[in-house]
Amino acid sequence: MANPAGPIGPIPNGQDPLAYDQARRRLFWAMPSGLYLLGSMAGDIRNLMTINWVSQVSSSPKLLGVSIENEALTHRLVDEAALFTLSLVARKDRAIIRKFVKPATDDRAAMTLNGIDYRDGPMTGVPILKDAIGHFECRVTDSLPFSSHTLFVGEVIDVALGDELIVGNEVEVLSMHDTRMNYGG
Repeated sequence: MANPAGPIGPIPNGQDPLAYDQARRRLFWAMPSGLYLLGSMAGDIRNLMTINWVSQVSSSPKLLGVSIENEALTHRLVDEAALFTLSLVARKDRAIIRKFVKPATDDRAAMTLNGIDYRDGPMTGVPILKDAIGHFECRVTDSLPFSSHTLFVGEVIDVALGDELIVGNEVEVLSMHDTRMNYGG
């Protein structure tokens, strides 16, 4: 789908702007990208959000970068609490991802978000997908605002492996290529 305001530049001289924009978006979409659930909370509000713009950005200290749309509920929660979790999802659980493309409904008594079980992170209290194949808990150390998104950098303060990884099984992590979804470009 083309940007309703038209292609976002720069467009090289001599290029058809619409064709160039389409090619550029297709190339961005072809880049391998994981698909995760980002947990956030502030006050009584808890959320899990589907995210794919995630990367390790440092090994010493251990830092994760997550890029969150400025208008998203998750952006506000991460900005306020300066905490987030990242749950890795198994390829076989891909249907779960679609449940978190909009803000989640929290049933705190049942410990579910949009009907999917979660647990509180042991270090932060931020939601983690109960059936995650592993998770990171992070404390935000830096943020860099852009026009559409903010890059939050979080220091990893706790990790845990899910049961399948603990026993040494090979588990395939969900990626964008496992779905018909695309984002960005």
